Amino acid sequence: MKVTWCGAVLGLALVLGGCAGKDNNGGEGSAAGGFDAGLSEVVNPSDVAGGTLRLASANDVDSWDPTRSYINAVYNLQRLYARTLLTPAAAPGADGLVLQPDLAEALPDVSSDGLTYTFHLRDGVRFEDGSAIRAQDVKYGIERLFAQDTLSGGPTYLIDQLDQGQHYPGPYASKDGLRSVSALDDRTIVFRLAEPFADFPYLLAMGVAAPVPQRLDTGERYGDKPVSSGPYRFDSIDSGKKVAWVRNDAWDRGTDQVRRALPDRIEMTIGTDPGEIDQQLLDGTLDMDAGQGGVQSGVQAKVLLNPGLKAHADEPTTGFVQYAALSTRVAPFDDAHCRRAVQYAVDKGAVQAARGGAVAGGQIAGGMLPPGIAGYDEGLDPYQTRSGKPQPDKAKDELQRCGKPDGFDTVIAVTGSPKAMKTAEAVQASLAQVGIKARIDPSDPSMYARSVVGSPDNVHKKGYGIILSAWSADFPTGYGFYPTLIDGRLILPSGNNNYAELDDPLINQQLDQVRSVGDGTRAAGIWQQINAEVMDNASMVPLTYDKVLNYRNPRLTNVFVNQYYGTWDVTALGVG
Repeated sequence: MKVTWCGAVLGLALVLGGCAGKDNNGGEGSAAGGFDAGLSEVVNPSDVAGGTLRLASANDVDSWDPTRSYINAVYNLQRLYARTLLTPAAAPGADGLVLQPDLAEALPDVSSDGLTYTFHLRDGVRFEDGSAIRAQDVKYGIERLFAQDTLSGGPTYLIDQLDQGQHYPGPYASKDGLRSVSALDDRTIVFRLAEPFADFPYLLAMGVAAPVPQRLDTGERYGDKPVSSGPYRFDSIDSGKKVAWVRNDAWDRGTDQVRRALPDRIEMTIGTDPGEIDQQLLDGTLDMDAGQGGVQSGVQAKVLLNPGLKAHADEPTTGFVQYAALSTRVAPFDDAHCRRAVQYAVDKGAVQAARGGAVAGGQIAGGMLPPGIAGYDEGLDPYQTRSGKPQPDKAKDELQRCGKPDGFDTVIAVTGSPKAMKTAEAVQASLAQVGIKARIDPSDPSMYARSVVGSPDNVHKKGYGIILSAWSADFPTGYGFYPTLIDGRLILPSGNNNYAELDDPLINQQLDQVRSVGDGTRAAGIWQQINAEVMDNASMVPLTYDKVLNYRNPRLTNVFVNQYYGTWDVTALGVG
């Protein structure tokens, strides 16, 4: 799960190929725009270059080193200065979910057994110092990820796929390179997998696969000023305060089919109060909230009730599912009927209202797999709660079946953030209607995922029967979303994400089956089955699919939501 300043939007099953339909560089669109126009078209299209794009963020980044970042909004910004073999198309709608060549001159040659991927780099791609980007630089960038003792923090899927028993410690501790990746010459790189993994190309579109020149690698200090392979280079980084990018003169527009790169300069102020960001957006002194986490509640009404303001706003689905995990190792949730009682009893309409209503509160969820991922089933609603109304009679019937006709006591684990607490209170109140007395136990958000609810021993000790959390995909497929939540073989003693401790042999088997399925339609069918099995198990209560209301400066050009990230695509924006 990637952490976000706001959220991550998911996609369809993997489609390798050119971006269908609209021009990849945002050439089609509407000057008129309107509310939510950016979800499906390019608003205010323009080729005018120049000017300064002004961004702000309430929070600092985790790292500018692409190897170490795990924040969705940073992924969007990374594409300004870091290129990868493949990248999502810069286009609105479903077109933005398609991977296309970036540093690679074409899609990979894949062996018939699905184990070998061969890429050829474009001619003329260069780092900011003018040196050629070579296959060896791509390999080295990936090898850095293995130095987890020095460069921890980023997603480690490539380690899982490429280590293959070598126990490679990374380039700082070993002169032996990663054996599963070969740079045959300056422009040819080959990846050899131990077993087929249909989603492998998505891993090469992550920042952790960006090239790094070994001679300029500064190890754990690389994030102080990464070497650019994209259209912009860092001009300055004042940690926690301000970052500025300027044009990378070594970047050749002819080698880049994705990025518009229109502004001459991009500035981002860090640590700005969210309310101040909203005010600056409304008065036109700021172009965009870099985190794109949505305007504050007081401004939401102002934007939605004013047609002139609303025309410059979009309400994307972030890709996050707000949910409650029911601990199958904490009584009485070791009984499926007690779990189903909670499924029926939770008032999802009240949860939605507590989280900000139909706009900020998101869409009421019927299943865990969110919209936009192949396998999502709009009709899946086994506990009849998508209307927002609870089913108390059915909840009481399930309580009878689990031997708790008068209800029971349990504990709700939650972070102490205001929105999370309101969610917990809404759940608590609805459960009380059927006799389930749930005590809320808030925790420090910085410790929550790893040592509070991420430790099964602590969960059992504290009696956490209900764990509130949120989840999104690391890459836009079912495999990018589900395994760490539901695979019983991935339950960890610390940093565990399978909070329900779900370990169902059928689900585990289906997860193994789908990983090698390259046919999108067939894979979608399996994910739909897995999603239904998870809901039948009743160990996770999907609450809402998050949405946010984002407002932008009307002067921005080429505005559209890239569904891959669930945010306005910063690589396309101009300041006409």
